[in-house]
Amino acid sequence: MQVKTKNTENLLIPQSLQPGDLLRVVAPSGALRELEAFQNGVNIWRSRGYRVEVIPEIEDRWGYLAGKDENRRSHLAAAWQDPECRGILCARGGFGTTRILEEWTWMLQNQETDNINIQSPKWLIGFSDITALLWSLYKVGICGVHAPVMTTLAGEPAWSIQRLFDIVEGKSIQPLKGKGWGGGTVSGKLLPANLTVATHLLGTPMQPELDGAILAIEDVGEAPYRIDRMLTQWRMSGALGKIAGVAIGSFTNCEPPANIPSFSVAEVLRDRLSDLNIPVVSDLPFGHQAPNASLPVGMVATLDADKGILTVNS
Repeated sequence: MQVKTKNTENLLIPQSLQPGDLLRVVAPSGALRELEAFQNGVNIWRSRGYRVEVIPEIEDRWGYLAGKDENRRSHLAAAWQDPECRGILCARGGFGTTRILEEWTWMLQNQETDNINIQSPKWLIGFSDITALLWSLYKVGICGVHAPVMTTLAGEPAWSIQRLFDIVEGKSIQPLKGKGWGGGTVSGKLLPANLTVATHLLGTPMQPELDGAILAIEDVGEAPYRIDRMLTQWRMSGALGKIAGVAIGSFTNCEPPANIPSFSVAEVLRDRLSDLNIPVVSDLPFGHQAPNASLPVGMVATLDADKGILTVNS
């Protein structure tokens, strides 16, 4: 595995997209099942004037994965290295991106000068399991977008769809409003993530620097005790001690098991995060339950925990 680090003060934001640009759809994670929703998502991008290529193997399946690791890795590499391709659209989440990161690099290094050369930097768009790709890309200093995948885009409200296009087309985006827990205001690099995927990146070469970050978390289908277990790992590893603030999105279908004594997920989040003495804002509109407001990875954001507002600084 090759991982090259880059100073986050020099975060590279890919060139703004414009209609007519070529985008490629890949499936780096779970097997595609929602074919109608997928096509609806593709059509939204095409309706905006973009040329969208879908890889022929988009429906490949290997168990729960969208094909064998080497095939999914090669599709991602081909899109990344194609100089005409300006953006990579992920078909869906699920599981599988960490597997292809075992033998992956976003960079090519000039052995003579030891300079790091970016190979066709472009927008990478997705969320959920795509967190692993977004964080590894940020680790080398490139901004991606935590945003709806092809199978979920058509289910978003109009303002959320527009927000995604505004980000990749270089326009400003509106602040998000949630519920502030108090604790003042902080600014830092924004690291949106699926909590489960991010937890499994801790201690690996794909974990980005967390010092001073605003961690934006969401999840789906995790019982409260599992959310508790993950956040406790963040606490015990010292990772949460580095965070400057926490932005909490939706925790969808995270109800307790029936007939078993339990905290609610809201109670778990409050218990595990409220004693950190950092700004926390919950109930923000991003995650697996629409709306899933797009968030750029690595850009500086401001979290106001008194007013309950998350603002991406322009």
